[in-house]
Amino acid sequence: MSDRTEEEQIALIKDWWKRNGTSLVVGVCAAVCLVVGWNFWQNSQTTQAQNASALYLSLLENSLNTKQEVDIAEATSIVGELRTTAKGSHAQQYAELILAKLAVEEDRLEEAAQILAPVVEKPADPITGELARQRLARVLSAQEKYDEALALFSSPAPEAFTATREEVRGDILVQANRLEEAYSAYASARKALTNPAAEGALLMKLDDLPAPNKDA
Repeated sequence: MSDRTEEEQIALIKDWWKRNGTSLVVGVCAAVCLVVGWNFWQNSQTTQAQNASALYLSLLENSLNTKQEVDIAEATSIVGELRTTAKGSHAQQYAELILAKLAVEEDRLEEAAQILAPVVEKPADPITGELARQRLARVLSAQEKYDEALALFSSPAPEAFTATREEVRGDILVQANRLEEAYSAYASARKALTNPAAEGALLMKLDDLPAPNKDA
């Protein structure tokens, strides 16, 4: 398992990001709408919040454009403006997740890690932080920085993210050729599942691994 080439590991992270893109977009849109609405009623900075939301939605449209190549320069410019005008906001941090995704798609893993790290360190909320944490762990693993990736999971995950985190941890352990630990991580992920439809993928991963030797 540990002899995967860098190209193969990058392909794996791209595939994972693609499969998880829909849930990210839905969560992002909901979060932005909530933030803008809350700011509208709670304070006088409605214009700033709306501007941040507009910038974010522009970036989202850019990243979802399937008819032509994504304008990376424009995306970077939008995120740069959000860092200046809405630093620490949900819109800015979700935009960072999208920019990191674009960097991964261009095989710029070091840049993706640098984008994600500040969101992990100072997230707008625990959910945003966990999304960034799991994505950063994937990026570090693709760079074969397995210990650094696993260290991101030293603190407990938000309850709703326990299953996905354990699955990510299992994938990293497989890549690091720590197969018994990977089996345990996948088993923990399966136990924490709230959606039975997701069990099939975990069962296949468990079937591919040797069960831990309890007599060892």
